[in-house]
Amino acid sequence: MTREGLVSTESGTVQLIAVTKPGNLATHWTALEGLAMTEAPIDAVDAENDDADRQAVEHERAKLRNFVKGLSPDDIKSGGWFTKLLAQALSSYTAKVDWQYFQQRYEGVPADAIVDQRIKVAARYAALEGGLSAGAYTATVVATLGTFGGASPATVPAAIATLMVDVTFISQLQLRLAHDVAVLYRVPLDLSDPEDMWKLIRVAFTIKGGEVAREGVLKFAPVMARPVIKRFYSGAVLSAAKGLPFVGKFLLQRNVIKIGIPMVGVPLAVVLNRYTTLLAGRHAQAVFRNEARVIEVADGLSKRSQHPQLMLWVAWLVITADRKIADDETLLFRHLVRLVRDQHQVVDEQLAHVIDIDRDEVWQRLDAEPGDLSDILDTANRVAAVDGAINALEQAVISELQDRCLRA
Repeated sequence: MTREGLVSTESGTVQLIAVTKPGNLATHWTALEGLAMTEAPIDAVDAENDDADRQAVEHERAKLRNFVKGLSPDDIKSGGWFTKLLAQALSSYTAKVDWQYFQQRYEGVPADAIVDQRIKVAARYAALEGGLSAGAYTATVVATLGTFGGASPATVPAAIATLMVDVTFISQLQLRLAHDVAVLYRVPLDLSDPEDMWKLIRVAFTIKGGEVAREGVLKFAPVMARPVIKRFYSGAVLSAAKGLPFVGKFLLQRNVIKIGIPMVGVPLAVVLNRYTTLLAGRHAQAVFRNEARVIEVADGLSKRSQHPQLMLWVAWLVITADRKIADDETLLFRHLVRLVRDQHQVVDEQLAHVIDIDRDEVWQRLDAEPGDLSDILDTANRVAAVDGAINALEQAVISELQDRCLRA
């Protein structure tokens, strides 16, 4: 089967080319007709809100049309549009939508319930926008994409603007959704920090771990849509080193699938917008809920500790016992160091410079502490279990620690 695909050339331009793939995905895409707004057990938004939701979507699309008007063809071809969108999508929004914002509206409601509802609403908005945008996806749009490289550097063709309104709407929606999920789970994000900004981007667009998140949501998607969703997430892998413009090209490339099959644009766009936003929300929930769990462990350990400096040494000894450091272990230790600094005013520069931790030195520190050391033993057990079952090497350290604590 042959269909159109959007690719980037070495010069940074975006061109439409024919891509041949095995199998008959056209059958699946054609069968999406009539399924776009059905088989959605997750989406439980009241039908009475249809008009209000549509108005909200139209209002946001109007704002984004003005944003797209300010873009040049080079902004779109190079991916620079994404850098500009970040400033518009997050600056004022993140200043307004903070923990207090949600507390005022959902006081007393657990974070899981609020997150679940916001994911459903975002998926519904995405589906509505997909239907509105895809109505304008025609063969003219495809043809314009194919000749976009020759467009005037001062103007963006109307057909390209149609595509960009759709892409910017979904990109902004998923970025804000990921931000909301982080805020609701009380995961600190400093978007002036490039590392935290990239973390938000990576989570919002399921760049890392998307395979797991995708498989989890596919069971809720219409059967005929599943090959399309899988196709949507195949292709290039992003890294922070490639920069924000590359993210823009990446997002544009994978969204062009919506207009590849004539006469199926509307249902396909609705399904893709709905379920990719649902996937993005579930992925953000999994990532930030897990981080919230780890922060909760770190906070409890720090608050209960009577030996905060020793606790850090023992925690690092347990983490490095098997010579493998899991992501959750790194996350736990980062938050533990931060909380010990904030709650106990302890900063251990010596530990910060350690390459290979000396077990005997840790035992000497332990032996020098008088009194009850049960908090240290509790730390070791909780640190070892943060990434799953305690392994034999971790257990060996804990057993020796227990013997020494009992002798103290």
